[in-house]
Amino acid sequence: MNSINRRSVLLAGLGAAGAGALAACTDSGSAPALVSPSGSAVAAAEKKRGGTGRQHEIALTAAPARVDLAGGVKANTWAFDGRTPGKEIRLSAGDTLVAELANQLPGGATTSIHWHGIALRNDMDGMPQAAVRPGSTFTYRFVTDAPGTYFFHPHVGVQLDRGLYAPLIVEDPREPLAYDDEWVVVLDDWVDGVTGTPDEVFAELRQGMGGMDMGGNSGSGTEGHDMHSMGKASDGPSPSVSAPSGGMPSTFMLMGAESDLLGGDAGDVKYPYHLVNGRVPDDPEVYTGKPGRKVRLRIINAGSDTAYRVALSGHKMTVTHTDGFPVRHRQTDALLIGMGERYDVLVTLADGVFPLVALAEGKNTSGLALVRTGSGRAPTAAVRPRELNGTVMTASGLRAVEDVRLESVAADVTHRIELTGGMMHYNWAINGKPFDMADPDANAVLVEEGRRVRLDFVNTTTMWHPMHLHGHTFQLGRSGPRKDTAIVLPKKTLSVFFDADNPGQWMLHCHNAYHGEAGMMANVAYQA
Repeated sequence: MNSINRRSVLLAGLGAAGAGALAACTDSGSAPALVSPSGSAVAAAEKKRGGTGRQHEIALTAAPARVDLAGGVKANTWAFDGRTPGKEIRLSAGDTLVAELANQLPGGATTSIHWHGIALRNDMDGMPQAAVRPGSTFTYRFVTDAPGTYFFHPHVGVQLDRGLYAPLIVEDPREPLAYDDEWVVVLDDWVDGVTGTPDEVFAELRQGMGGMDMGGNSGSGTEGHDMHSMGKASDGPSPSVSAPSGGMPSTFMLMGAESDLLGGDAGDVKYPYHLVNGRVPDDPEVYTGKPGRKVRLRIINAGSDTAYRVALSGHKMTVTHTDGFPVRHRQTDALLIGMGERYDVLVTLADGVFPLVALAEGKNTSGLALVRTGSGRAPTAAVRPRELNGTVMTASGLRAVEDVRLESVAADVTHRIELTGGMMHYNWAINGKPFDMADPDANAVLVEEGRRVRLDFVNTTTMWHPMHLHGHTFQLGRSGPRKDTAIVLPKKTLSVFFDADNPGQWMLHCHNAYHGEAGMMANVAYQA
């Protein structure tokens, strides 16, 4: 059984078996009952959201597609309705989204839609336990109660690294920002149908680096050792690293990807392209505007293994939101955006032609789009604006606005979420054990409704991890921004707080698609 189907089968019993199996980690040996993903507590939480009563109905078909990435590059992939990114969904806060998904994927592949960042009802979250079988349909129905910039993608295997993703914009009917136009910017690292498939990437990564000859040594060493640091950032393997045992060269594994901003290792995967709104840098998307106009950029990192340093040449950016929630406005030259993160910024357009560059952090390559407000020659695909080396904003430099800041109260419970594993055996995990339904109690994080929860992310590895919590937003520290995805740097601890106000069983995982699938995942389960 391949890794995708195996994980889907293992997780398929989560809703039914959760009350007995997942809670078995208690010291007493008894297994407390857990809230069912479709139980009365979930329905009660949905009722509290209220809503406008308006419905926004759409139909989505997941199927094989040959997509045009521009510049003469075409790729065979899987996509929603034949395009990537998929068509944007836009509705108003309080509206009910009714989305029918038809699964027309080949090879018996199940799929789902996870509505990333939305605090929706648990049984609509699109997890593998509710995956849609081939040839079947499923209708997602939920209230979108919080305005913001979101996106949607599958949550089965490593399907995130295909073309199955699209923006989801929930507008604020009382929008406090003043601006003239919007531009949704979706970033992605692309391999599918060009040099291989995500399944092939994962299979190679899972072989680990234990068999590699590191300068004449036989692939031995301490687990979690910084294997990338053997070489400088490059588009291919470091010259100091030979092929894995067996003589086959590494096709997908990236060596020497380093970033000071990310604390060391920058990523695992060699991508032939980095896209902005589905286009390669040689033939970029062009946003056309007028000088002096104020534009809101909604920037989404839909990538699977790449953080992007984003800058617009000749412009300052004013950060207004992260992961959908407003922050005190901060001006910056550039932004660092991890996988799954979203940032909203305001820019006042100058006169001319300006590159928007998404530098693949530590990977010595980039994605590109253009802003044109006047005459001028377009830059080359390799352009590097000076703003990339200016002030780079990260979430740690932001503060939540008063309206969304959590009330300052003591945490009722603290959970240590230790991030473990490494490249040697590619055994990423939480608290030393990979998530697996064969042993689900190992990673259960038990919470009670109405409680303030503290999560201490303790990164013991030499790799950064963008940690994502479904169904909730947490606050970084006591006054940091409200987010659902946060970068945890290597050998660092990040404490976040959230209110347990959305009953069910929710995934907590690294949003590096390959780390999550390897096992860096846990179940945050409400006790009944």
